[in-house]
Amino acid sequence: DLRDLDGDPVPGRSWTDHVVHQIGQHAAAHFDGWQSNWTPEHSTGLFAAWLADPSIAHGAEWRHGRRCVNERLAALPTDPLVALATMLDDLGIAPGHRQTYLTALLTSVNGWAAWAAQLRWQARLRGTDDDAIVEVLAIRLAWEWLLAADVADEPTAGDLLAEWAESWEFVDELVAKTAEDQRIDWVLQTALERTFQEPIIAGLPGAEPLAREVDVQAVFCIDVRSEVFRRAIEATSERVATRGFAGFFGLPISYTPVGSALNRPQLPGLLAPAMEVTDVALGVDPAAVATARDGMLSERHRWHALRSEPSSMFSYIESLGLLSAVKLVKESLAHRDAPEPWEREGLGAEHAALRPRLPLVDDDPAAAAAIGHRVLTAMGVVDGFAPLVMLCGHGSHSANNPHAAGLDCGACGGQTGEVNARVLADLLNDPEVRREMAQLGITVPATTWFVAALHDTTTDTVELFETGLAPASHREPIRQLSTVLAQAGEVARAERADSLGLGGLVHDPHLLARRIEERANDWSQVRPEWGLAGNAAFVVAPRHRTAHLDLGGRCFLHDYDHRLDPDLSVLTLIMTAPMVVTNWINLQYHASTVDNRRYGSGDKVLHNVVGGRIGVFEGNGGDLRIGLSMQSLHDGHTLRHRPLRLSVFIEAPRSSIEAVHEANVVVQQLVDGGWLHLLRIEPTDGSVERWSLDGWSTCSPSTR
Repeated sequence: DLRDLDGDPVPGRSWTDHVVHQIGQHAAAHFDGWQSNWTPEHSTGLFAAWLADPSIAHGAEWRHGRRCVNERLAALPTDPLVALATMLDDLGIAPGHRQTYLTALLTSVNGWAAWAAQLRWQARLRGTDDDAIVEVLAIRLAWEWLLAADVADEPTAGDLLAEWAESWEFVDELVAKTAEDQRIDWVLQTALERTFQEPIIAGLPGAEPLAREVDVQAVFCIDVRSEVFRRAIEATSERVATRGFAGFFGLPISYTPVGSALNRPQLPGLLAPAMEVTDVALGVDPAAVATARDGMLSERHRWHALRSEPSSMFSYIESLGLLSAVKLVKESLAHRDAPEPWEREGLGAEHAALRPRLPLVDDDPAAAAAIGHRVLTAMGVVDGFAPLVMLCGHGSHSANNPHAAGLDCGACGGQTGEVNARVLADLLNDPEVRREMAQLGITVPATTWFVAALHDTTTDTVELFETGLAPASHREPIRQLSTVLAQAGEVARAERADSLGLGGLVHDPHLLARRIEERANDWSQVRPEWGLAGNAAFVVAPRHRTAHLDLGGRCFLHDYDHRLDPDLSVLTLIMTAPMVVTNWINLQYHASTVDNRRYGSGDKVLHNVVGGRIGVFEGNGGDLRIGLSMQSLHDGHTLRHRPLRLSVFIEAPRSSIEAVHEANVVVQQLVDGGWLHLLRIEPTDGSVERWSLDGWSTCSPSTR
């Protein structure tokens, strides 16, 4: 910042932008393991490779010349921790202020710091460690060190640098002053959040227990988009009861499609997979399927190499460019044909014979039964089974969208919930597993069948899986369920139509469905759906508590009956996993809205993918962008997401919530730190209490 007062490193670019751009280019090349054909040397580490990067000295105008810069870099230790200590001493930052200063440096390259922090998080889940974030910090500090040295012998620079180093002593005072300046803003923020809470608080006491027999129990992910579809189902048929449960269905699994080397986690980022799932084939030779898929992937790789290798890319365009133009025109026209997922591509009918299966089902039914028992207990489905139990994950549908994972299931690690739903249904339908579960206390009647499903949140359609394996007695109920799901889809699409600019089509369900499908397959569409925009609350309670309320697709809904949880194991799981993940989602939307430059990803139209799977640049460089694009938050006229902290409503005795709070540090951090609102629903009458550092207080719609 001080150097920016004295001139630019290159015309039209500040030193601040130059430093971030150079770090971004280096980090993008280093971490890229998927996209580039040529990659730099990785064995020496990120920091050591940066020290040898010629663009440091050659990319800018230095007062003392490039040779001086190179000499200083050559003298730095290659160990990032040793280098950090050396540079901090040279800069004169007092030990008591270094944490604050280094944090400021990391946030100046927040995107790459976030990526490095994620690498460390994942490594620690595996029981190892990763020091990429230390190396990112060392690179960022080295730029400060180089710039300070480049002006150190100027007449006034020494005094200025000493004053700058000492200024970190006053950071705490500045933070306190900023907090005081924002006090009124926080009062208004809290008032906005309480205004949202009031209709919910007013409606909860009006709930009546649902005492009716049903033909289908439909278990959906807690995602806010599922709330809309669940209301639509319940309005369509009284014979279907819905429940909410985290969409990975409690399975700590990763998935490896047969014939592929890809192994992807299918669970929240909080957790590490404990089991691996792959595909089994019915009536088809698994080796043949693996060979077919391997051949398809190999052919795709060869075509990719032909298009991108320096020796062949121009000849490829010359010889096959016109064919690509035909495809380009076809994809640009309105159409409803979704591209085939790579897992299905090239397999044809063989794919229908594949299903993901947990090896424990065959190898150790007792262990599989223990998993099933745990999941059903957490789900609250331990007796009173309906003839059909639908386990419905969710996924999205869009074209040419680098942010597609943000529209899929967060509980499944940014994948769809298809694999988890199919694996659990397969496990719970297995006769031997059922016999073992009966020994554990849960008896699933022979008349009950579990069917897996996937809710497409873009088109509001639901696909049912393995219906051909169902007993003959369940074929007609499944057909009737399909009819109900199709009708519910029409209702849900009509509710969402106005937000998509299609409100004029609500009276023509078929045309509306076609327009939404065309929108999903339009590769120029920056808003295929609104995702979780508007999310503001997490309700942990039996479904009857909210079944009569229109929550507008703004609430995560997780079923919970405290009477089935005497040891608080389920409540502990909910408050330390789904509550944390929903808070992550809420804060991502919140921060991306209130400060998109720092915590969002800017304009989606300008994005360029980095490293194939790492993230995006906005333009051709700079910091790695995190969070959401403006197109996911704003419709061009107004914000579609109102930034509210998450309001968590839990129906449970006061002592139960307090016990979980006291026993778990992560819950204390979220609740005591004010990152969310914690409200308790009284099971007997639906009244609500609000938690604060001073204790519980009764709240009502009239209390502001």
